[in-house]
Amino acid sequence: MYVGALTLDILLGDVHSLKQKRGVVRPIVAEVQRRFPSVAVAETGHLDLHRRAEIGIAVVSASAGNCGEVMDACERLVAYRPDIELLSARQRLYNDED
Repeated sequence: MYVGALTLDILLGDVHSLKQKRGVVRPIVAEVQRRFPSVAVAETGHLDLHRRAEIGIAVVSASAGNCGEVMDACERLVAYRPDIELLSARQRLYNDED
């Protein structure tokens, strides 16, 4: 069993309040959940900053290759959104021996 963890650090566009931030981040989280129903996704960091967001995505799979493919696809889905800038993406892979 392999568990993949993807952390995306995002800079939001023209956002001036936490309410506007929620209006940008929630659709991103919902789209990832809709396109990849087998992953867990949530806003995990920068909760008090209105122009930054951290989104965490977790994948469980029988193979390391499948975990990597799903994390890459999730990263591309978020990175290609025109209303945000992806500052960094960090992938980690754990197996049952870790």
